Amino acid sequence: MYLTAGLHRSMQRHPDKIATVTGTRRQTYRQLVDRVARTASALRALGLQPGERLSVLALNSDRMVELLLAGAWAGLVINPVNTRWTAAEVAYALNDCGASALAVDDGLMATAQAMTAPLPALRHRLYIGEAQTPAGYLPLEAQVAAAVPMEDVRSAPDTLAAIVYTGGTTGFPKGVMLSHGNLWASLLGRMAEVPNPPHYVTLLTSPMFHVAGLGRMLGQTIVGGTCVTVPSFQPQQVVEIMAREGVNDLVIVPSMLQMLLDTPGFDPQGLPKLERILWGAAPITLPLLRRALAAFPQVDFIHVYGMTETSAAVSTLPISRDPAFLESERIRSAGPAGLSAEIRIADAEGHELPAGTHGEILVRGPAVMMGYWGREEDTRKALAGGWLHTGDGGVMDEHGYLYVIDRIKDMVITGGENVYPAEVESTITSHPAVSMCAVIGLPHEKWGEAVHAVVVLKPGMQATAEELATHCRERISGYKCPKSYEFRDKLPLTAAGKVQKTELRKTAQASAGGQA
Repeated sequence: MYLTAGLHRSMQRHPDKIATVTGTRRQTYRQLVDRVARTASALRALGLQPGERLSVLALNSDRMVELLLAGAWAGLVINPVNTRWTAAEVAYALNDCGASALAVDDGLMATAQAMTAPLPALRHRLYIGEAQTPAGYLPLEAQVAAAVPMEDVRSAPDTLAAIVYTGGTTGFPKGVMLSHGNLWASLLGRMAEVPNPPHYVTLLTSPMFHVAGLGRMLGQTIVGGTCVTVPSFQPQQVVEIMAREGVNDLVIVPSMLQMLLDTPGFDPQGLPKLERILWGAAPITLPLLRRALAAFPQVDFIHVYGMTETSAAVSTLPISRDPAFLESERIRSAGPAGLSAEIRIADAEGHELPAGTHGEILVRGPAVMMGYWGREEDTRKALAGGWLHTGDGGVMDEHGYLYVIDRIKDMVITGGENVYPAEVESTITSHPAVSMCAVIGLPHEKWGEAVHAVVVLKPGMQATAEELATHCRERISGYKCPKSYEFRDKLPLTAAGKVQKTELRKTAQASAGGQA
């Protein structure tokens, strides 16, 4: 199947149902399909051909929904860009995937205009905002208004649909290649286990540059559900919109859930239509989960586990309110393998391990990525033996329930965002006073994990935490910057000269009382 198949189904079944809500702007599926077909036509009129990359640097909105769907309708490869990246990081991704066109909204125009790196493949800069079109940009809305709707390309399942960037242990983002079939398999597998009724009004809090946000939007188009968009997660605004629009479905990360519950004057009874909350992307503390269950007695809570390379969720765990379950070890599980995935725990050679044994989580199935864009060796390693080697450590019990224990590659997940220590360590050690640095994640009640840096200064040199914080903020995105710094005379090393991050975590947590 292809990404826009859901639009055709919803056009047949629910043409006059509300498809998207952004502020006071609403459109039906009939209107959405028309705009998607005309936007696709406008893109093709610019000379963009099937297979070329369309990068979108924008906050969640109905216009972004239209553009991503229009890219697929036209046969282009969509590349939703991380809105939290710096200009240099955005330029890297555009260069890496060879983007032919870049669409930017008002909220990210400053970032786009700050890009100084040459972008030889980029032929078109498109403006999708509401203000005056900046110099050097083409107003896409004018092109759409004049366009004649085109027929859907209806790409084959094995056609590349999207390049979604994720971090890498080298410090450089990798472009995950997802086919139409990958994303479709993920959607159907999830919907088979987690029903998606057509009456659901979903609030897209997860940005659509994440597979969680992109997948949730696509899932709604299949059943004819409504997508309500917000540009960013502002708790008070989110509560008001949820109440006004009758939102009954929410996909969030634990830090968002905590911020929602901590909103001054927040009354869960003001959201009587809320039926379901799915969370993933970061660990949740049991106190927070129990607090949420108590606050929303009518809501179903579901834990999902997955990653960009698996087109989102590969396992789900509905949270039972049975007291025995709430006190059991299983509440910490990510659930059994989903209907579109096989999961096993393996040793370093890829051999399956018996139940209860710690190893690496491997995944296989139709939702697993095609590979990494332009990185054949990384792809070969990641998909060795026909299984995706996730880099996550875990255990599976005798009933097939998965427990995610740690991240073998030392990735830190803070507020649902992936932070790769190598990139942060490289940034910190570029400071003239720093000799060595190790970056780890420490448990944090609000963010799931907080980035923590252990620094060794050069002999005779001085640097404060404030100086290093400024140094980082000038070079990498804010969510990647350490929340805390620790200075040491040396780092604990293995016989092979590798930093013993396990020891660093133990001592750092002990000194911080387990919190960053």
